[in-house]
Amino acid sequence: MDATKFKKLFRKIWNFLIHEDSWQSFVADAILIVLIGKFLLFPGIGLAMGTAYPVVAVVSNSMNHQDMDFDDWWLQNKELYLNKDISQEQFNNFYSTDGFDKGDVIVIKGTSFEELEVGDVIVFSIMSRRDPIIHRIVTVGDGFVATKGDANLGQISFERQIYEQQIHGKAVLVVPYLGWVKVGVMEMFGML
Repeated sequence: MDATKFKKLFRKIWNFLIHEDSWQSFVADAILIVLIGKFLLFPGIGLAMGTAYPVVAVVSNSMNHQDMDFDDWWLQNKELYLNKDISQEQFNNFYSTDGFDKGDVIVIKGTSFEELEVGDVIVFSIMSRRDPIIHRIVTVGDGFVATKGDANLGQISFERQIYEQQIHGKAVLVVPYLGWVKVGVMEMFGML
């Protein structure tokens, strides 16, 4: 194909994608946006953040403080944390002490296992669940960490020993509401 034919073809495609106002153009644009996001943008962000999961939508309420102020929330939840030698003052200095809501998006940064501390909010995977889990570290052991969802009454058995290879990184930023796109689609198809 010579340069002139290529230019004409490129202009035709460009016009179809950018300027044409048809349902076919809309569908093509939507597919192109998804493909660019999935295969270029998302991996690029992951490379920059040092993790395969740079952005994770919160799909449960396990970290939701139900709009309570911190002191009220602490009164209801302090027993487990005090049993883990975590005082109210320590917890108050942790990342996102007010938890986060279903539908929020968490930005994740890859980190070395040795850098993880009690109070960090991490994202990890387990074999029996499709989506990664977002919970707070309550114990750092010898070669493992243990977590708990802030809103959960106690620890779930799978979070008592989480090993380095399961951890994708720790939360560095919370973006409210952006994850509702994923949550809505998952709820629509019965995946939640």
